[in-house]
Formats: sequence, C-alpha cells, structure tokens
Amino acid sequence: MAKVVVGMSGGVDSSVTAYLLKEQGHEVAGVSFMLWEARERTDFRTCCSLEAIKGAAETAKALGITHRVIDVRGDFIDRVIEPFVDGYLHGITPNPCVLCNLHIKFSYLLKEAESIGAEFISTGHYAGVERVDGLCLLKKGVDPVKDQTYFLYVLNQDTLSRLLFPLGLYRKESVREIARGLKLPAAQRPESVEICFIPEGDYPSFISNIVPEAVKPGPIIGPDGSVLGTHKGLFNYTVGQRRGLNISAAEPLYVIKIDPENNAIHVGSREMAFKREMKVGDLNWIAPPVNRITAKIRSMMRDEAAVLLMEKGRDLVKLVFDEPQWAPAPGQNAVFYSGDVVLGGGIIQRD
Repeated sequence: MAKVVVGMSGGVDSSVTAYLLKEQGHEVAGVSFMLWEARERTDFRTCCSLEAIKGAAETAKALGITHRVIDVRGDFIDRVIEPFVDGYLHGITPNPCVLCNLHIKFSYLLKEAESIGAEFISTGHYAGVERVDGLCLLKKGVDPVKDQTYFLYVLNQDTLSRLLFPLGLYRKESVREIARGLKLPAAQRPESVEICFIPEGDYPSFISNIVPEAVKPGPIIGPDGSVLGTHKGLFNYTVGQRRGLNISAAEPLYVIKIDPENNAIHVGSREMAFKREMKVGDLNWIAPPVNRITAKIRSMMRDEAAVLLMEKGRDLVKLVFDEPQWAPAPGQNAVFYSGDVVLGGGIIQRD
C-alpha cells in the first residue's frame, strides 16, 4: 500500500475518506489548511474555521493518523479572495470553490505529498478517477445529489494521476452511517453551506467593506430602454436576480445583463433570462472534446443535452443547449460531460 496525504476540513466527508484509506492499508497523513476565516470564525459551518481545524485534529487522533495545519492565508487572499472581489466589481459571477481547487487545495496537497514522500493525495469529494490507456478520467460519483465534479474540472492529468477519491463509490447517507458507527467527532457535524470567507453568505457586505468606493449607484434599465430605478453598485447583482431590485413594473423583472462599461443593470422578463447559446473560454480539457455532450452551468443543476462548437481551436467554444437554460451568468463555470466522464470546462464569457 501507499502513503496518502488527505485534505481534512473537519467535516464528515474528509473524515470518512481518511478512515477508508487507512482501512485499505494506506499510510495516511492528514492536512488542514488555515485559510481566511480561521482567524475569526468559531463554528463548523465553514471548512476553514478554527473549530473545523480542531475537529480535523480530533478525528486524526481518533483514527491514529498524523495531522498538521498549513497556513495558506496569503495565497488564499491573492488567488481566491481578490479575484472573487474583482470579478463582482466587474459585473461577473466567479466561483471561489473552483478558484480554491485550482490554486490552493490540490497544489498544497501535492507540495505536502512531495515533502513527506507520499505517492497519492486525497480529498472528500464525491467523484472518481479512472485510468484508461494512460489517461486519467475524472468521473461522476455514484450519488447524483452529491456529485462534485463541477468544481473539479480545473484539474490536470498530473494531479489526477495522484488522486484518490474513495467517496466516489458511496452515497452521502452511507458516509454518515460509517462516521456514526465509528463515533467519529465529525459524525453529526453540519454540511458546509457557505462561502468559507463570507459570514452568513453576505457577499455584498463583504465586498463593500473591502472596497467602499465600489458602492457606485447607476441606472436600472428596462426592456424598452427606460430607466426604472437606481442600483446600489454592480457587485450587489447577478444575472437571474429578482429580489432587491426595488423597481416597480407590471410584470416580474430579472437581471438579464450587467454592463460595467456604463455602470448599468439591465432587467427583463423571465423569458429573457433564458439562453440556449453562450461562449465559454479559459478552457481546461481533461479528456478529448466531442461534439455531442451534456453540460452544467451551475453546480446544483442536472447536466443537460448540448452541442460543443469549437472556435479558435480549443481555446474558445460555443456551447449550444438543446433547450434554453436559466440565467447563465458571465464568470460562472460551464462543465462538459460525456456520459459520466468530465471532458473539461471553462468560464462563461460576456456577450
């Protein structure tokens, strides 16, 4: 068996991951990351709170494995928080979990593996890796509700070749049962449901505190070009939003476009927020692209039937869904599938 570095957030998924790998005979070393909120949060609702790190240490002790904490706050601010804030200031909707996977989590796990001579790394993601003809394929987990491949499309072959995802073969209920049976400290802990560095999920307050000058009012423009109201700063809005517009209209209106050049929000009917086609750039390919696929443009949706049309080689694609999809927003991630295999994905571009 091999030596494996496991990223331990203090939650039930990473705790059971460490247990399963040890049961398979691997030598397991647990690692937790001190990110942003570790300095001030004390609850278990985020993956980087002080209590979550303490919980990871307790689990490691219970399992009889080593555990250490790595302070990555500087890189996390530079590579995740600042791009997140900058994205919203420029009218796009970035995904910080994807940024963290790309720049922080897996990079640091690999560094730790190198430093202690470990062959593999692992996390508590519900996904799988299959090695076929020299290619590592990223595959959906068996639990369709918990499948987390949407957040992992940014991984490359070098990382995938060293990744173990034991939870890909389990459903969430089974993972909870294992934790309860072992009386692991994480067994009853709640799911992480927030962006880890934003208290209560209130990202507008977070951004306005960091960049007060971003609170720059501008027009809210209706479907006929008339000004219906005044917005409170572009970062407060995302495509598809209805609440908080504070405008009066004969029908419900939704944000359909954010225009940073003119500091304007455009609103329209619900039908206007649906789109079939969009450009996707900043691409990462895990497997060779094909024409006929399914795709997701948000993590909680089912992947839907679509076609990929290559533009500029493999650096830009047009994604065309069979049926219009609700409110694709620039900055969000589009992930492409062939069956249960992740082909790759990218970032939805502004029209």
